[in-house]
Amino acid sequence: MTQASTAHRLPAHLEADAEAALEVLLERDLDSILDMVLVSRDGHYEAHSHDGVVAFRRTGPGPDGYERVFSEGSDPLGDQTTDRFSPLQAELESLHPHRSENAYPHAFDSVAQLFDHPAAPDLCVIHAAAHNWEDQGGHRGEHGSLGVVQARAPFVIAGKGVRADGPVPRSARLLDVAPTVAHLLGCAPHDDDGTYLARQDGEVRLDVLDVEAGRPERVIGFLFDGTNPNVLYAMAASGEAPNVARLIEMGTAFEHGAMASLPTVTLANHTSILTSRHPGHHGILNNAWWDRAAGRQVITNSSATWPQAMATLDPGVESLYQSVTRSFPDAFTAAVNEPCDVGAGYSTFDFFRRGDVPPIPKDPFGLPHTTERFVRPSKDYSWSSVVDHMGTEQAVGVLTGHYRGESYPLPRFMWVNFTLTDSAMHEGGPHSEIAAASIRDSDARLGEVLAALEGRGGFDDAAFVLVADHGMEENDPSVRGDWDVNLRDAGLTFRDEGYSFLYLGES
Repeated sequence: MTQASTAHRLPAHLEADAEAALEVLLERDLDSILDMVLVSRDGHYEAHSHDGVVAFRRTGPGPDGYERVFSEGSDPLGDQTTDRFSPLQAELESLHPHRSENAYPHAFDSVAQLFDHPAAPDLCVIHAAAHNWEDQGGHRGEHGSLGVVQARAPFVIAGKGVRADGPVPRSARLLDVAPTVAHLLGCAPHDDDGTYLARQDGEVRLDVLDVEAGRPERVIGFLFDGTNPNVLYAMAASGEAPNVARLIEMGTAFEHGAMASLPTVTLANHTSILTSRHPGHHGILNNAWWDRAAGRQVITNSSATWPQAMATLDPGVESLYQSVTRSFPDAFTAAVNEPCDVGAGYSTFDFFRRGDVPPIPKDPFGLPHTTERFVRPSKDYSWSSVVDHMGTEQAVGVLTGHYRGESYPLPRFMWVNFTLTDSAMHEGGPHSEIAAASIRDSDARLGEVLAALEGRGGFDDAAFVLVADHGMEENDPSVRGDWDVNLRDAGLTFRDEGYSFLYLGES
């Protein structure tokens, strides 16, 4: 989807504040925590770093439809390769790389799309790979940046109608997931432009499909939130994640991952996966942002807001659930523990919206596939284990035909979201034992869902997808700091939403 012009450009009355903010942000004492600052103005986009600047503009549709207008010094977006720091050993040899060594896949498109939305920030600050957010309540593992490790998610596709090529040295975008699934299922494209989802930004990955051998009757998708793909693939290869390994063996895995859109955070990219639109094109801009027109803060990524997270979805956005039911009116679809549930026939969060919350175990002790070594000391590991257990119960119930007194047909499309991996990789970093335990626990829950489908006789006619919403990168605990302090010391008034979106002149 191409925008004729940016929907948010830096307003003229904020030019002076923007220049003052850039001067502060690009001071050398912030070099270790700040990669670059992004802005849209004068009909083009700019990326400023401490040692260079590049400006670029749109020339056509798609991720390649851009050209550089000018650059000075070292181009902050000069390396946009997708294979940097892959596989795992390459990542381990270059932990928290400096921007001069980093890569920023599809950076022009990822930057430009953000400013297509009227609620986009005036300045977007991209944190450095090494930056530890401890001053703002952060963790050892982080994401949100344009950098390749934080953007890179796993992407495995397997089953009927899918090529069994195993791991392949290629990459994709998370935007490609929904149109690829829609094509695989045989959904009807739109008459006006041939897209499977209205005004999609992604493309069908025909290189992994073999629909001439027969299309599946259903697709079951899994999301391991916040999972580092290098770690996941290595654990599958070593036998520590046997169910993931099974999917890879019977399908294709993108070794270089699937790249998230900016910002590389949860709700923005959950929604991008299931609508094939960038955050700037679907309206879930971040986990938190400022709606300047309404004069209010919007928060989407919290347990309190997940049931209503899609309230700010832009009009005309089509979800994969809707694409399936538009094509197959009698099809049953299901969204298990997934906030992006618009159009799903079954949704976990429908229970919450109706005030009919499923029974929640009071604690995770004794629950299957739960590593007690970590649920006892870690509040986040404990809570996510309970949430994912509930999700597994729901997915198994729906696939076996009965849940909470209701009967269900086999879904044409089901999406199952697991949260534990994100909690664990944040807490310990992606290369920690707590992160490995979260993959083992999640793999076992995935196995339960696969077994439920097999038990009902629907496995052989099914295809499967496994992705994450973004990557996860280990930072350096000694690299701390908060650019907001410097900005306030300079007398600037602003809001910093999601620790990256700066709205100048707002308090």
